[in-house]
Amino acid sequence: MPLTGQRVLVGRARHQAGKLSSELRQLGAQVLEIPFIEIRPPRSFGLMDRTIENLASYQWLILTSVNGVDAFWDRLRKQGRNKRHLLHLRIAAIGPATKKAIEQRGLAVHVVPEEYIAESVVESLRAEVRGKRVLLARARVARDVIPTDLRQLGAQVDVVEAYETVVPAASRSKLRAIFGSPSRRPTVVTFTSSSTVRNFVQLVGEKTALAASRQGTRFASIGPVTSSTLRELGLPVDVEASAYTIPGLIAAIVASSSG
Repeated sequence: MPLTGQRVLVGRARHQAGKLSSELRQLGAQVLEIPFIEIRPPRSFGLMDRTIENLASYQWLILTSVNGVDAFWDRLRKQGRNKRHLLHLRIAAIGPATKKAIEQRGLAVHVVPEEYIAESVVESLRAEVRGKRVLLARARVARDVIPTDLRQLGAQVDVVEAYETVVPAASRSKLRAIFGSPSRRPTVVTFTSSSTVRNFVQLVGEKTALAASRQGTRFASIGPVTSSTLRELGLPVDVEASAYTIPGLIAAIVASSSG
């Protein structure tokens, strides 16, 4: 039980926290689940609905998260369409969890980049997209690396908002309570995206976040993009996964706890 004695704060959206939390518990950790992020439908479905009506005009579909897969398929179904309307597309998924979510819906994934970040998606598609029409379904707020770079490679890229992430206000008092109590303060805080970092700081405040890092709380990042956001906000990166996945994050936390 390598994580015995560790209090690990999991800030994933409530419906997604289960896998990370359960595996941490199996390794002996005491898990605190307080979401830093909440997933909501987009403010308008207009653009997505018009895009779904014109799916036949696209050659590529890029999905960058399980949330994006879930949201896109939900809207597809509500528009009276199904996987048959996507069979002509080549599909790129940013990582194994996204790939699995797509395959569970009966579709093949043609490209998964070596590294599960936007830059690697672009590199994987470099020779594939010139003159092609590409649909990217993603969160309302996201880095523009994929659409910008693919357009420079000669693709026509349409971006649709599949969902948005917001700060769950109900988490503010819960987080401030645990960070204000030495007996409850987490020994590790997990961050699975840049949004979770920004929202965490917004919820607890910069002073509390910095104080926690100086009082022995370690900040664990799922990968370099998330780590960059931590550093941008003046916070340390005590743990970084070498494989940018939930299993990779868990392995990094275990290694840092036993080192």
